[in-house]
Amino acid sequence: MLLVDQIGSSHVHSTDDPEAARSSTSKITTTLGLVVHAAADGVALGAAASTSQTSVQLIVFVAIMLHKAPAAFGLVSFLMHAGLERNRIRKHLLVFALAAPAMSMMTYLGLSKSSKEALSEVNATGVAMLFSAGTFLYVATVHVLPEVGGIGHSHKTDPAGGKGLSRLEVAALVLGCLIPLILSVGHQH
Repeated sequence: MLLVDQIGSSHVHSTDDPEAARSSTSKITTTLGLVVHAAADGVALGAAASTSQTSVQLIVFVAIMLHKAPAAFGLVSFLMHAGLERNRIRKHLLVFALAAPAMSMMTYLGLSKSSKEALSEVNATGVAMLFSAGTFLYVATVHVLPEVGGIGHSHKTDPAGGKGLSRLEVAALVLGCLIPLILSVGHQH
């Protein structure tokens, strides 16, 4: 309802001021993106909770907790800067805050003991964790990495030319991606 209400209000302003419509859509898109991100966190947390490995549960929980507060702060800061009313900001923040716990419970229940028997052919917990990790990789490669390299989504011209990543940065990126593979050589499960 919150997002529909916001979308409806953006259509009212779209005929008057195209910049206001873009700003309203940007608020919705930002909130929706962070809600999807939080839902992916919930998938990882629910999948971890369905395992009997306490270390995995703890690692996933701590990882989520370490970045949840900065993400909430960033969302509120962006919405305040965009001029959204405080009551609407609270609603956006509430939807963001509820996304991870709700998805965590749904994932946990979906991977419960009775469901595991039906999903015995597939490692459902592993698939859920891979899905969650894939969403983070998608965001990093499609949205964050281009911004860091100067070839992001901005429609403004870049006076520096926006060359992208240097060869050293690309080498460091590739090396960082290969480190887990190197560390897993000889490690058996």
